[in-house]
Amino acid sequence: MDRELSKFYTPSDEKDIQQPFANTLGIRHICFAVEDIEAIVAKLKKKGTEIFSEIEQYEESYKLCYVRGPEGIILELAEEIK
Repeated sequence: MDRELSKFYTPSDEKDIQQPFANTLGIRHICFAVEDIEAIVAKLKKKGTEIFSEIEQYEESYKLCYVRGPEGIILELAEEIK
């Protein structure tokens, strides 16, 4: 089952939400569901990955962290709290 884990309402993009053209290369953001987010983030830090947010808890449902992946893509890591 596919599902959207996050939807941003604020802050808005400086020029509002810009819809890319169909032929725009690449992606801006992708989210991965993970287990043991703390261990994964620690391993990524050791490898020199750019971590640009601390692990944050969203309500009682997810722990989230953002890192910079290949080609500058924002990778969101999400661990469901059970």
